[in-house]
Order: sequence, then C-alpha cells, then structure tokens
Amino acid sequence: MGSKNKKQLNLLELPNPERVKIIKEVKEKLQQRIIEEKLWQSLLDAENIVINGNTIYRMGEQLCGFSMNK
Repeated sequence: MGSKNKKQLNLLELPNPERVKIIKEVKEKLQQRIIEEKLWQSLLDAENIVINGNTIYRMGEQLCGFSMNK
C-alpha cells in the first residue's frame, strides 16, 4: 500500500450527513477490496484456470493471456 497525499479529515468536525456519507464510501471501498482479495486468493489456490476453453494457468506455470484493467 502506497501512501497517498490526501488531506486528513477530522470526522468529529464534519456535519452529520457528510460524516455518514464519508463513512459509507469508505465502508463500500473496503468491502470491494475484501471481495477482490478473496477472488485473487481463490485464483491462486486453483490448479487450472480456463477462460473460454483456453487454459491460461496451470499450477506451477506462468499466468498467460490474461490482463486486468481498473
């Protein structure tokens, strides 16, 4: 995790609606990261990964033919 130069907020100084909105956004981002981590872990645990009939990974071999853009 790299550090980002984001301004720190004091949640106690924010109005309630804005505080709730920020907390909700952070919670959603954390839940998304947990889902992504579980997906990647399950891919790492797989012996073979096949997409559209093409084997892109076999246990112990390099991952090939797969890219992911955010």
